[in-house]
Amino acid sequence: MADAAKLKARAKLLANIRARWQIYLLLVIPVVYVAVFSYGPMVGIQLAFKKYNFALGMFGSPWVGLENFRRFLESYQFQRVLTNTLSLSIYSLVAGFPIPIIFALFLNALPWKPYQKTIQTVTYIPHFFSTVIMVGIIFQILNNRNGLYGALGMAITNNMPKDLLGQGSIFPHIYVWSGVWQSVGWSSIIYFAALSNVDPTLHEAALIDGATRFQRVLHVDVPTILPTASILLILAVGGIMGVGFEKTFLMQNPLNLQYSEVISTYVYKIGLAAGVSDFSLATAVGLFNSVINFILLLLANWGSGKLSGSSIF
Repeated sequence: MADAAKLKARAKLLANIRARWQIYLLLVIPVVYVAVFSYGPMVGIQLAFKKYNFALGMFGSPWVGLENFRRFLESYQFQRVLTNTLSLSIYSLVAGFPIPIIFALFLNALPWKPYQKTIQTVTYIPHFFSTVIMVGIIFQILNNRNGLYGALGMAITNNMPKDLLGQGSIFPHIYVWSGVWQSVGWSSIIYFAALSNVDPTLHEAALIDGATRFQRVLHVDVPTILPTASILLILAVGGIMGVGFEKTFLMQNPLNLQYSEVISTYVYKIGLAAGVSDFSLATAVGLFNSVINFILLLLANWGSGKLSGSSIF
């Protein structure tokens, strides 16, 4: 009976493929892309458990077990890069996750739609700036010599102001809030889409019952976008160790390195930028980072499923 059911299911699948072969043909492109660029590089994970030798190659290099992970955990850099990565990620999550939700709720409550569309368009624009351009704008504004901040400081006090970009303690604030400014408009799009599905009769019923605009937002709009927010929060927590390499690296300088050195920049420096590149250690650190992210994703998904009933899997 089991064999007959399998044959029947296989025949049904083949019939579906023949009937919709164009769709399956289009599916080949993303499948090949994922296989080549996502699963293919996983072969290199074995370097994390080897002592890589250029002469012997990846497959001929000797196995060393967890030695590379031990070296990283015992390194004087470990505590600093882990602390910086977690602090920047958590700061970005706490500051950047609720603001798009509040922004979407605020704009959705505006009665004048043309004004709403104008604000949306203006706030979307920074998302399309490349990281290099974004960091260039930060430098042009905050440079204490020839930036806007420096020019205003000289005009007001007749003295050169302090170098904000060289103060490590200010680096997290510049990094996080410039990112919030760049992404708030784009991140709110999905919440606007969710709010468009709110049944107008719910607002009409709330108005009849004497609810204020704030009460309608709190009891009608917020519950509507809560499942969407839960899914996005799970994904955000799953990438909490993935502080962006490009922006962090471009904003680094010798004066703020104590606060700006994160795992992604550390991997680049020991793997490619060092005088003697250590591919094995760099791979081990990258794998450590990915495993932590995966564990956080599982925990966030489990917690969201228990608390709100919304989860990815």
